[in-house]
Amino acid sequence: MIPPHLVDQVIQAVVIEDVVGDYVELKKSGSSFRGLSPFTNEKTPSFYVLPEKGIFKCFSSGKGGSAVNFLMELEKYSFPEAIKQLAQRYGIEIEEEEVSPEQRAALTERESLIALNAWAQQWFTKQLNESEEGQAIALTYFQSRGFRPDILKKFNVGYCPDQWESMSLAAQDAGYTKERLLALGLSKDKDGRLWDFFKGRVMFPIRDVTGRFIAFGGRTLRNDKQSAKYFNSPESILYHKSDVLFGIHLAKPAIAKEDRVLLVEGYTDVMAMHQAGIEHVVSSSGTALTDGQIKLVRRYTKNVTVLFDGDAAGIRASLRGVDLLLAEGMNVQVVLFPDGDDPDSFSKKVSSEELKRHITSEAKDFVAFKMELLSQEAGDDPVKRAEMIHSVMESIAAIPDGIQQGVYLKLAAEDLGMPEATLQLEINKIQRLKLVQEQKAAKRDAFRQRQAGIQTAPPSGVQIPSTWTDDRAPIPADLESSPAANADQRMALDHRTVLEHDLIRLLILYGTETLFVDIESEDQENENQVESDAAEHPKKPEQLEVSFAELMLHHLEETEVPMQDAHCQKILAIFQSSIAAGRVPSSLDLLSQPDTSVHQLVTDLSFIKDIVSERWGEVHQIYPAREADQLHKAMMDSMHQLKLNVNRQEIQRIQEGLIALSKEVDAGDDTAIHGMRDLLEKRKQLDAQKREIARYFGSTILP
Repeated sequence: MIPPHLVDQVIQAVVIEDVVGDYVELKKSGSSFRGLSPFTNEKTPSFYVLPEKGIFKCFSSGKGGSAVNFLMELEKYSFPEAIKQLAQRYGIEIEEEEVSPEQRAALTERESLIALNAWAQQWFTKQLNESEEGQAIALTYFQSRGFRPDILKKFNVGYCPDQWESMSLAAQDAGYTKERLLALGLSKDKDGRLWDFFKGRVMFPIRDVTGRFIAFGGRTLRNDKQSAKYFNSPESILYHKSDVLFGIHLAKPAIAKEDRVLLVEGYTDVMAMHQAGIEHVVSSSGTALTDGQIKLVRRYTKNVTVLFDGDAAGIRASLRGVDLLLAEGMNVQVVLFPDGDDPDSFSKKVSSEELKRHITSEAKDFVAFKMELLSQEAGDDPVKRAEMIHSVMESIAAIPDGIQQGVYLKLAAEDLGMPEATLQLEINKIQRLKLVQEQKAAKRDAFRQRQAGIQTAPPSGVQIPSTWTDDRAPIPADLESSPAANADQRMALDHRTVLEHDLIRLLILYGTETLFVDIESEDQENENQVESDAAEHPKKPEQLEVSFAELMLHHLEETEVPMQDAHCQKILAIFQSSIAAGRVPSSLDLLSQPDTSVHQLVTDLSFIKDIVSERWGEVHQIYPAREADQLHKAMMDSMHQLKLNVNRQEIQRIQEGLIALSKEVDAGDDTAIHGMRDLLEKRKQLDAQKREIARYFGSTILP
């Protein structure tokens, strides 16, 4: 278990914009930062980070919280894992308290697997640089490819000896289990004996956006046509190849600086570009471009330049992936290298300046490039030309922006010498077909889910936080049993939750504010003397200095209206215990609680998306009232609204009780008559309470 004081220390040390910035391209927006949500596939940024409060808020997904919550949501960490990750980042040593065997057994596999991958990387690199076999075969290979030692070190490349079990045995000697070696695909099992999956291959460690080693790519050095040239690690809880880009952890700063990413195919292409001084480059690791990889790029920039090899067959194979980029609203350019060259080989033939100049000068718009390429292949063949036009229209139809699509359509009509209306009909046909296919797929998925009748479980070893988006109070059992007859009551419960949230919002935002409360003097001898003195010498009332949080808790205790929302209850309990200890908790104190179920609510209530500019009054000579200047009134308004809500719910229950007793009363049942009298008396008291609330607001309250 991590001691609470260390959790607080980590939370206080975190710079949330730096943590989130590892995953999202953030741009300054007033006092906050804004970017595209990493949780949804959005086109317009709705993801905000507020440094002064240490929180983020994603409006497209509804998620929010501290840097800890961010890592838990995105990386699927448990709370302790997220704290440890942040502690390691900020150099805070975590000394855990003694844990029970049950707690130790419950720790996730993720940390152990990450540690194993890190060990494997170091072992492979050591084999490359220190073993005779590694130096003679693997190091010589990289040197023959023209790679400098600093680049080999930068990418942590290595070598797995061409022996059946050398790595597997070394890992087990280092304390790593057979099960974990198999889980990461570093080893395979044959008749109960482990053998090295990457034997005889040079190794390219694959890292996530934060730089952790999550998988490996291995290239064979044999001329064996029966063996695949490249192997990647199999899927694991660390590695999902469709969501990973090789080199992204190194490319992030350069992508942000250039506002563009260069997309290549292989590991050595990325390394060669870095050696030439070009760092805003990533690779799809030899696989077809996926939606997940595109979304990863989209976090940092919407401008993509695809670097194509000179091989025509390879270019055609990559065209569909570029259509996926267009569908995500990306601005796509293409750079073609001379026939027979790829980014790696070309970078070794020219200087760094010539390479950069080639990428800049040869960049072409993708749609224009595709038309030119396919037109050359089609020639004068009418069938091939029709296929070419259809393929170009598929690319244009993928563009989500209507204006941009219209511009491309007009240019295509001019270049192809065809009526724009004819091409528009083809685009409409493609889009209708796509919509029908999506609807069919959705129906198939819905049918399979109904047939299965079960929800899929989260991956083993991953602790998924409880749902934070359901802010409603629990529905009482009596309402569940007769929902149709209690629609008004349900609405009242929802309204009550809103009112409770508003009170907690005031508590979180202004709890530490100081208020001065008038109190009656107690040093007068008798009431007559007080009246006489007041008439002759008017005296100002004494004032007590209290925090807003103390005052609110006092009034909540007086009203005797308990919070029903579970999250509100937890936050209120934290305030009560802290104030009893002589301090008012801050929002960071709330976000450091191990119980993460309250984090989402704290964020939602703390985040103010639209605020009046500080210069509004100066420029327009209009000074709107500020809530911070009227805290006591804001609190009392919310409390009276809450009391009114409870009052209405009680009146509704009494009304239902009166209706239920009406038949027995008509029949002369004495018990029912007494029960009705009691209910009418309670109704009378509630009506009086409602009139008091109405007097407070200075208005008439309708039933």
